[in-house]
Formats: sequence, C-alpha cells, structure tokens
Amino acid sequence: MAREGAQVTVAARRLDKLEELVAGIERAGGRASAVALDVTDPDSVARAFEGAVFDTVVNNAGVTLDGPALDTSDEGWSRVIDTDMTGVFRVAQAAARNMVEAGTGGSIVNIASILGLRVAGNLTAYATAKAGVVQMSKSLALEWARHGIRVNALCPGYIETDLNRDFFASDAGQKLIKRVPQRRLGKMRDLDGPLLLLASDEGAFMTGSVLAVDGGHLVSSL
Repeated sequence: MAREGAQVTVAARRLDKLEELVAGIERAGGRASAVALDVTDPDSVARAFEGAVFDTVVNNAGVTLDGPALDTSDEGWSRVIDTDMTGVFRVAQAAARNMVEAGTGGSIVNIASILGLRVAGNLTAYATAKAGVVQMSKSLALEWARHGIRVNALCPGYIETDLNRDFFASDAGQKLIKRVPQRRLGKMRDLDGPLLLLASDEGAFMTGSVLAVDGGHLVSSL
C-alpha cells in the first residue's frame, strides 16, 4: 500500500518490529508511522484509534492452534477466538466509529482464510474464528453501508512465508501443495492486487464481498 502512495500506519504489540518495518518503508520512498496495538486489549485498541481517522483499515492480526479438538483447552480456544475474531471486531468497530463521527466513510478489509469457508483437520478454533470473520464482514457491511463504509473479507489460501517454508518443503507439505489446482503455493505478492482492490476506490461497489486468493484450492475436488 505504501508503494502505491498510501501513508500507512502499522500496528502490532512489538514496537521494535514496527520501527524496522517503518524504516524499510521510508527507505523505499514511502511514508509510514507506527503505533502499539494489542487487539485482545480493548484499552489498547481505544488508544490506537484515539483521534485517528483512517481511509482504510486492514485487520491482519492472527494466531492459530494446531491440534485435535478433543485436546483443545479453554485457554487455547479463547486465545484464538479473542485474537482472530473478537480482535477483528474491536478494531473494525473503533475504526468505523471514527469514520462515522468524521463523516468520511472508508474501507475495512478483514483478513480471513479459506479455512473460514472450508475446513481442515486439527484447526477447529482457527477455522471457527475465520468463519466468524467472514460472516462478521457481511453483517458489518450491511449495517455500515449507509455511512459510506465498505467492509470486505480477503481469504488467502496457502501462502509461502518464513514460518511455513520448512513445512512445505517436507513430504507432507509437498502432498498438500499437490491438492492445489495450480500446484503451487501463493506468494505474498499474489495478495497485493486483491488487497488494493478492496482497499481502494477501484472496489467502490464492493462491500460484503468474500474474496478468495487460493490458486483454486476451494474448488478442488473432495
């Protein structure tokens, strides 16, 4: 988004990581600032949005929990739901309140997952939270359209990152890749176009949309 000329504010719990990101954006000619934000803490969310009206807000905080549902603890379940679903609502609500008060409207993009539309084993909490984000995005889109606020969900499939690269190089990971019709993992850049579409006026007539970016994984045969 910074490469396309947006002045961005990046938010996360660790300011040191954010400062590195801001420095990288500025070295590339962009404009950026950082704010501390813990989406599981209502006071932190309120502080981050105090006096700030954004054109676009991207809800991208997330954690996961891998393991059988029979072994899932209350603590583990709550951690995923509070971050991946309730945290999304907190941020969207704070952003929308400021947009409504300022009379500006705007775009909110909630990062869901194809696991919010179909399921995989041992990821019950994560799939439940992401399904909630999909439905939440539709509901908020309906409520906030009259304020000029668009709310959409972006659902990535399997995207290669530093966290999963080793797994996808393994035999189990290679088998999973073969189930993707394009027979490859997504790259981070594959999400750029869809995100910019939902964030910008190029998607001005899109709200309540659920956009999958998955190499055809959702339409693969069972």
